[in-house]
This record gives sequence, C-alpha cells and structure tokens, in this order.
Amino acid sequence: MMTFALPAARRLLPALFLVLCCLLAAGARADERKPPQAAIASAYPLATEAGFEVLEAGGNAFDAAVAVSAALNVVEPRGSGMGGGGFYLLHFGSEGKAVFVDAREVAPAAATRDMFIGSDGQPVPGRSTDTALAAGIPGEPAAWAHIASKYGRLSMAQSLQPAIRLAREGYPVYARLVNDITRKQKALERTPDGKRIFFVKGAVPREGHILKQRDLARSLELLAKKGPDEYYKGELGRRLVAGVRQLGGIWSTEDLANYRLVEREPLVGSYRDVRIVTAPPPSSGGIALINVLNILGGYQLDKLDQAARKHLVIESLRRAHRDRAEYLGDPAFVRFPIERLLSADYAAGQRASIRIDKATPSAMLPGYTGDSSSGTSTTHFSVLDREGNRVAASLTLNAWFGTGLVASGTGILLNNEMDDFAIKPGAPNMYQLVGAEANSVEPRKRPLSSMVPTFLESGRGVAILGSPGGSYIPSMVLLGTLNWVDGADAEKIVAARRFHHQYLPDSVAAETGAFTEAEQASLAARGHSFRPWPATIGNMQVVTWDYEGRVVAASDPRAPGKGIVR
Repeated sequence: MMTFALPAARRLLPALFLVLCCLLAAGARADERKPPQAAIASAYPLATEAGFEVLEAGGNAFDAAVAVSAALNVVEPRGSGMGGGGFYLLHFGSEGKAVFVDAREVAPAAATRDMFIGSDGQPVPGRSTDTALAAGIPGEPAAWAHIASKYGRLSMAQSLQPAIRLAREGYPVYARLVNDITRKQKALERTPDGKRIFFVKGAVPREGHILKQRDLARSLELLAKKGPDEYYKGELGRRLVAGVRQLGGIWSTEDLANYRLVEREPLVGSYRDVRIVTAPPPSSGGIALINVLNILGGYQLDKLDQAARKHLVIESLRRAHRDRAEYLGDPAFVRFPIERLLSADYAAGQRASIRIDKATPSAMLPGYTGDSSSGTSTTHFSVLDREGNRVAASLTLNAWFGTGLVASGTGILLNNEMDDFAIKPGAPNMYQLVGAEANSVEPRKRPLSSMVPTFLESGRGVAILGSPGGSYIPSMVLLGTLNWVDGADAEKIVAARRFHHQYLPDSVAAETGAFTEAEQASLAARGHSFRPWPATIGNMQVVTWDYEGRVVAASDPRAPGKGIVR
C-alpha cells in the first residue's frame, strides 16, 4: 500500500498547498474586516461616554478601556476601582491575535494559611470579608498603565481625564447607587473617610445629590501626573499602606513595590463552528466555560426539548464547579491538569456520568461536600473600535464596595479579595463556593476568580461578553454563548432569563421566567430543586458585530448601564 499511497500523496501536495493558501488568505481577509462603527457597553452611561470621549480624541479600544475602567472607579464605586484588580482580554484587529492581562490582586507577603481561622479551628465570621486583613494587593492601576503604554495611542494621563473630572466635579447619585450605599451603610460608616464621602450629614444621599470624591480625584491626578510608580512606590502608595495598617491590615510598602501583573495566553476552545477565546487561570471561569461546552458538544441540543436541554446545561455546570473546587488555583503556585480538564476525552467521561432522565446529586460526585453557609460585586465592560480592536474587561473589589473601608486621605476603597481563597478546605466563601488546598492562602499568591471575559468568533461575526456576579459569572457567559450560537445579538443576550448551578449548594438558582411551568415540573421530576436568583447578581455588558455590518452594544436591562454604538 505504501508504494501506491506515497505517490498519491505527492500528487496531492500542490492541491493541498493551494487550499492552505486560500484558507490563510480567507483568515487574513477576516482579520482585515473593519466594523462600520465603534461600540461600548458598560455598567453606567457616564463610563460609556468616557470611553467614547477618548476614542473621539484619537484613542483606540485599549485607550477607551483605561478611560472606562477609571470612570467606573468613580461612578460605580461598589464594583471596582484603584483598590481592586481584574482581567483584561484584548484582541488586536490588525493582527488577529489576543492577549490576556492578569491584574488580579495578590496576597500580602505577611499572609498566612490560617489567618482567617479562629482558635476553634473554624473560619472567623467576617474576618475575610469585612476587615482590612481581607484586602489583597491591588492590580488595577498597574493594568491601566501597562495597557496605555504598550497598546494605546494616548497617554494614560489623557485617558484618565474623564474620571478625574467626574471625581472632582461630581455626578448625580442614581437610584441604584442609593440602594447600594443603603445596603452597605454600616460598612461604609466604619471609616471617617467613608462617612464623609458617601453620606450627607450622616444620611444616605438622595437621588440627584451631586457626589464629589475629591480625595479620589487627587489620587487619580497623582497617578496621571507621575505614573504607576506613584501608586506602587511613591507617596500615594505609602499613604495607602499607612491607611491599611491603621485599619488593622498587613500591607507593606514592599508588597506594593513587588506587585507584577502578568500577560498570559488566553484559553481557546470551540463549540460547533464558534471559536471561544477566554480567561486562563487564575480565572476558573474560562476552564469551566470550555469544559461545559465540550460536554454539551456531544449532544444534539437542537434535537431535544427545552427541559432536557436545560437539564444537560445544569448537569454540565455541576461537574465543572466540582472540578473548580478540587483542582484550581494560582498557576504560579499550583500544578493542575489543565490539558485534561479542557480535553474532549475528559468531557466525554463526564458526559458518560450524566443521565438524561435524572439529576446527579452533588454528594455522589467525588470531591468536597458539606454544609454551605449564607453569604457580590464586580463590573464588566465590552469595547469594539472601528479598527476591529476589542476589549472584554472584568474588574472587581469582590463584595459590594469591597470591605467598605476607605484608606485615609486617598478616597480608595479596599477590596476583600482574600475571601476568594479557600480559607479552609471545604468551607464555603461568601458566594458559597468551596475549594481545596490548591486555592489556599499563601503569600503573594493570586486567589481564584470566577470572572470570565470572553470573545466568540465565527463566520457570522464576533461577540464580546462578560458579567459581574461572583460564582454565577460562568453560567451567565455560558448562556450568553449558547444564545449567540443560536443567533441572538447583544440585546437578546443581556435580556435572556438565567439559571445557574455550582455543585454546592445542590440546587438550581433561577430567575423568574428562566423555566416555563412545564420545564420546571420536568426538571423537578428529574430530581432538581430550586432557589430564587439573587436580585443583586448579574449585569452583563455585551457587544456583537455581525460581519454583514450590524454592530450592537447592549447593557443589562436589570441595571442602569448603557450600550452605545457610534
């Protein structure tokens, strides 16, 4: 056979070479496509406008990302800021490649494995969420400087101007912010600066009150004028460390000086004809997203009724979150089987354990089980410029306003990202997520995150998506992906009803309308139990671009964000 096959292969080489050239040319043409308009979707209109202000000044999507990030720091203080961190997924339109900027917070050098455990061997309530010990070393200012200098067209100082103006001159307090401050009132009142900034004569401000943040404006101005060294090695950093230590924290000036963001290769997967570009560890969400899609890829979902389809989504999410609890952590500290977790063979094995007619109790899966305690805030924005550059960015302080503590004289809220570590194996965090030693507290370690900024790409076009929502984030991005595969645009994706499963607690969280009565009855008959979707979770920001020409930017209708196309 070899004597016949080899000449045949040689005769095929010119044809194969021609096909390869055609495919490369098609790919080049795809990369050269330019959207007819730019688009930004963010959690508040003033932040979206800040991004467009920078675009119209000659900036690109990466400059706009710095502007939107800094503006959200001012106008959506519950979700992100100079005291937090995040992930930026960048795509370069002219090159057709992507990079992941990891600006995740890290544990201080003085952090210890049992720092949140009491003398009884149990987690001390509130220590990992409400105290200055809960604050990790921030990465967001480092990301602004890095993205501006390496990928932007404008200086960071130029891109920070809208945020500086908003902080100095103020903006009208909106209804959701009134609710946010009311919800976190006790925490915000614990520092003199928190009381002065967020309250009016000791009371929660009314809607329409002009909220000015002069200390934050000065901090932003210092960052703009002197660059990131002012935050990580200069007077602003020393003031921040002093404020943290005054509140009982363990930061040092060396912690700030030693902070390093990391550029990583994004994870890449596929589902049907869609290429998924998403977040690598220390995000757990990207692995979960690709793993679930690998499992679902073995079914003909379009041949199933909706109840069966949703059952399979739930069962796939259950297994992905079990893996998160068992394996995942900071890749600089922990080795875990990422290739196996993302492989088709592994997904096939998980699929073999799923019954179409019956739910699998989480207790029957190997891993951590136990009681879950009761126990969100992050922000996301999506950007597309006219050159096809894209940004999907998810930023966080962790809980609403983080710890709620403001470092004196800085206007900067402290995060409580240390709660994203597994403070004790098997013990749930505020999102009821459990974890193992892989995600234990260690000095200079990054905690796991559920944030999953994502790009979807196919012959149809592109989607840029992500959401806040703690442990619920991967489910929302998954459902958005499935909806986009089925033909939905940004507006339909953000409006769709949502459901979620995370291994523990062993129940399905569902928005009203996520299941019809018949579907819920069918799922209940399979053994699923249900709980309400928390009203405060989820604020998707999505941009879609169909190559035929239509660009859509949509903000979640459940919140006061804004998607704009220009």
